[in-house]
Amino acid sequence: MDEVKQIVSDIRNKIFRPVYFLMGEETYYIDKISEYIATNVLSEEEKAFNQMLLYGKETSIEQIVSNAKRYPMMSEKQVLIIKEAQHLSRTIEQLSDYVENPQESTVLVICFKYKTIDRRKKLYKTLSKHNGLIFNSKKLYENQVSEWIRLTLKGRGYAISHKAAILLVEYLGTDLSKINKELEKLEFILPKNIQINPDHIEQHIGISKDYNNFELKKAIGEKDVLKATKIIKYFSENPKDNPFVITLALLQNFFSQLLQYHGLTDHSPKNVASTLRINPYFVSEFQVAARNYPMKSVSSIIGTLREMDLKGKGVGTTAMSHADLLKELLVRII
Repeated sequence: MDEVKQIVSDIRNKIFRPVYFLMGEETYYIDKISEYIATNVLSEEEKAFNQMLLYGKETSIEQIVSNAKRYPMMSEKQVLIIKEAQHLSRTIEQLSDYVENPQESTVLVICFKYKTIDRRKKLYKTLSKHNGLIFNSKKLYENQVSEWIRLTLKGRGYAISHKAAILLVEYLGTDLSKINKELEKLEFILPKNIQINPDHIEQHIGISKDYNNFELKKAIGEKDVLKATKIIKYFSENPKDNPFVITLALLQNFFSQLLQYHGLTDHSPKNVASTLRINPYFVSEFQVAARNYPMKSVSSIIGTLREMDLKGKGVGTTAMSHADLLKELLVRII
């Protein structure tokens, strides 16, 4: 992200803001920026007396302001980092008075995770007006995460195949912190300047390169009954690693997008990828699935998936085993 690069560049060049308000749903960048500030503003000798970490659950705005207003000892700056500041959401507006007249020798970092402050209220406007930095860390869409993985690894001296990146997203979701932990694991094991492939993912992270939701979705879209049956059998034998609710959610999303695909007048790959918010890599899958499942059939399948969701939760029916749920799901779709 260009904004993150600019923040890091400014800090490296000793250009500091009196207040960094880091907020938003994606916690990865909030953690990375606060860690970079904690590591790079003060020297190791200065940190002992001039760097403090507080937690939102255990402090108050009054305590934050009191600590922020004190002067550094034998240093030009002090750093005050407030972790989990979202626990102060009811009182966070009280920080406005300090932001209007911040202590220039203090670098105050507010880590306000999973939510944002109201742009219409005083704190946001005061931060914008008085040289505070507001960083909104937004969640990446699923179709953006595989590219993030590629660029992150490239910056660390690695490459990754497209399928391997998709496997990671399929298995780990869009949580960048979670994905980064697995990438660091791969970096620790694998030498630099190689391309990470599905075999590496299977061997070191434990994601089967052949039996996963990504391959199941593809097999169902192609109406490849044999392949889909093999994957379902594997899922039945490994229920903890392949929860029914995850498989169902992925198929619900796939067929909802397929219904949307049928409604498009422009089926060019660029428009499909943009409208459905999918990686261009998947466009061909929708082209194939659209031929196998006309719009009326897709609507019926979406109804079936809702019914299977209730069955999976045991609503209105006797409890079914994981294997039976998967078998019925496959039979009713294909």
